[in-house]
Amino acid sequence: MADTPVIIPMAIDVTSDIEHRPERRPDYRYRARVRWWDPSSGGRKSLSSSVGSEEAAEEWIARIRKAAERGVVPSKSNVSLAEYGEENWDLAMRGLEPKTLDPYKAGWKLRVVPAIGHIAVVSMTHGITDRALHAWIADAVGKSSVKNTLAPLVRVMEQAWRDGIVDSNPCRMSGWQALYQQAEDELDDPRSLALKDWDTLDELANALVERSHGHYRIWGDVVRFAACTAARIGEVSGVRVKDINRFDWTWDLCRQTTPSPGGLVDKGTKGNRRRTVPIIEEIRELVKWRLTVVGDNPMARLFTGPRGGRITTAVLRDATHWDEVVVGLGYEYLRRHDLRHTGLTWFADAGTPLHVLQKIAGHGQITTTQRYLHPDRRAIELAGEALSAHLTAGRTSPETPTDPEPAAPVRHLRLVR
Repeated sequence: MADTPVIIPMAIDVTSDIEHRPERRPDYRYRARVRWWDPSSGGRKSLSSSVGSEEAAEEWIARIRKAAERGVVPSKSNVSLAEYGEENWDLAMRGLEPKTLDPYKAGWKLRVVPAIGHIAVVSMTHGITDRALHAWIADAVGKSSVKNTLAPLVRVMEQAWRDGIVDSNPCRMSGWQALYQQAEDELDDPRSLALKDWDTLDELANALVERSHGHYRIWGDVVRFAACTAARIGEVSGVRVKDINRFDWTWDLCRQTTPSPGGLVDKGTKGNRRRTVPIIEEIRELVKWRLTVVGDNPMARLFTGPRGGRITTAVLRDATHWDEVVVGLGYEYLRRHDLRHTGLTWFADAGTPLHVLQKIAGHGQITTTQRYLHPDRRAIELAGEALSAHLTAGRTSPETPTDPEPAAPVRHLRLVR
């Protein structure tokens, strides 16, 4: 029997050009394009990508050209992580037992694909993996679940390295378990993660709307609503018309939108703790407007994406270019979940009793709620002034001269038998 010939990948020659299209949106004004002869069909092929700057276009072309020099067809080198993982899943997971493969599948579908599945394999970096990992930890994903998320990600990228699509595997991480302690330390002071005041929140909301496609107003309303109700983004996505009480302006918070193996689903809140949240004056107009827009259907969602889809923290991030906007405003630390920290901090500063704040937050442990009660610097100063006033009350000021008090009569003790 003749041996099967070994086909060695040949370098692919590509040509490129960059077109400036000023009439397009700022992040799509430069189109980078490459062309090459397909080695299998012999036909002329092309691939393009729209980006926001000439430098980004040149970087994209450089990545494609580098992969082509290793024999990787450009159309394959531009495949997204989700597409590549779906196509090469069995190959990347070969040798695993079913009991190991099942949690890997869950980690891939529930966390990897929603968070970074849209990114091209050739564009994966250590920084992207770091940010995804920190987001999972911040969302209180357990260590075991994170392990079952990173493991398939590493295996898929390892296969991409074997295929010559990337030079190295940027998803291999060590010591990530220590980040849990760091996250716990950070959450010991959630007040430090809160926005300063309403004007700061309003500035953020307006900037996100301005950066979004079509200046979609709902993104700003979601941000304002989340902060002023101290809710999670998934809980904001789950609110329906019937959950809003317009007589006493409260929200019956009873569900959230979360990813699942079959897609996004609505289920009970974290810990299945149903709670009532006040709708403050500052956001009542936007709620009235949304109720008017969605109509009388009691099951209609109050907030949806531009095409009527459900909103998640990842959708909000991508649609508004969140990371870029918060850096531009000087809030590099800010995550979507910090809107909840903002609301709880504001409620605490407004003097909300601890047991009431716990119910609004839906915390299972009151010690978690107590973290929002740490006084700010001005409160500490006022406490010091109050103590000084208390200690000096009734004492005569040293500047005010007074007559000396008469000496007390001398008294002698005598023993009584």
